[in-house]
Amino acid sequence: MKRIEKKTKKKSTKFSLILKIVLLLSASLLICATAYGIYITKKAEHAANKSYEEIADREQSDKRQAKVEPIQDNVSILFIGVDDSEKRGQGSDNSRSDALILATLNNEDKSVKLVSIPRDSKVYIPYVGYEDKITHAHAYGGTLASIETVEELFDIPVDYYVRMNFNAFIDVVDALGGIEVDVDIPYAFTEKDENDRYSIRLEPGLQQLNGSQALALARTRKHDSDIMRGKRQQDILKAIAKKASSVSAITKYDDIIEAIGDNMKTDMTFDEMKSFFSYLSNGIPQIDTLTLEGSDDMSTGIYYYLLDQESLEETQHILKSHLGLIPDTSDISGTMSGTNNNLDVTASENLQADTYNSSFQQ
Repeated sequence: MKRIEKKTKKKSTKFSLILKIVLLLSASLLICATAYGIYITKKAEHAANKSYEEIADREQSDKRQAKVEPIQDNVSILFIGVDDSEKRGQGSDNSRSDALILATLNNEDKSVKLVSIPRDSKVYIPYVGYEDKITHAHAYGGTLASIETVEELFDIPVDYYVRMNFNAFIDVVDALGGIEVDVDIPYAFTEKDENDRYSIRLEPGLQQLNGSQALALARTRKHDSDIMRGKRQQDILKAIAKKASSVSAITKYDDIIEAIGDNMKTDMTFDEMKSFFSYLSNGIPQIDTLTLEGSDDMSTGIYYYLLDQESLEETQHILKSHLGLIPDTSDISGTMSGTNNNLDVTASENLQADTYNSSFQQ
């Protein structure tokens, strides 16, 4: 009887010891995770403060009666990609915009609409008072000229901007350890790198790309058009989001924040940035991508992309409706349930895209 009591007591002691060890390890991991989360959040706040750049004499869009609050209002964000490399010698204010993507965010249903604007689109540029390629707006008058041109094009307010250079793109992809992309080109070819040297060899098919290779793919227009280029950029952005959302990327957030902070400017404060995390609270948000249809034009001896007026008006209607500026009188801006993550779509179609939850929600 005493032996049984001793064995039972010994087993109970062992179990208690194992339980204590497990609890201690769990507590240690929780403390480490919390400490890392606090560290990353503080670093992100520092990077955001470093990147903050107001546009002089522009507290809000002229198309707004009051400044928006992202936590409760529908807002729009213009993403501007620029090449301000020393090789170009143009600087961040005088460079052409290499990529323009406008996003509208609807606070009620937590949905997002993205429209890529072909860089050679012939549009009216208010800063100079005449029509030209939209890529030239930034060279004429910097970020403000680009914002005013996009507002004129779609007749909607641009509430915030995010301007990034090529270094940020390259550094983020490299910090993630590369991305997996299906390179949709008909045959292998050599493309320019970030220093305009033909040193990047691109092969067709699914493969791992580093930062310089991903940038070369995002910029190439050799085989098709600006429209296809925009779709490639969307594929690359989705690949970055997918990789950044993986468990393996958590330990790399430090390097990612550093890369972005050194190469980004925005008029969003850190608190305003955190407001957008609500779009991830219920999982993957609805993301619709819009394509501006048009045609090639060489009638003046200079290449322009002439936007189709009907397609432009349809896109304007969708964006205005999504921002709540006009009533939704049709179903063209409606959403579609399902998970068609890899569809390329036009303005009247929908896309359910991959996104990820941020560790900065704390």
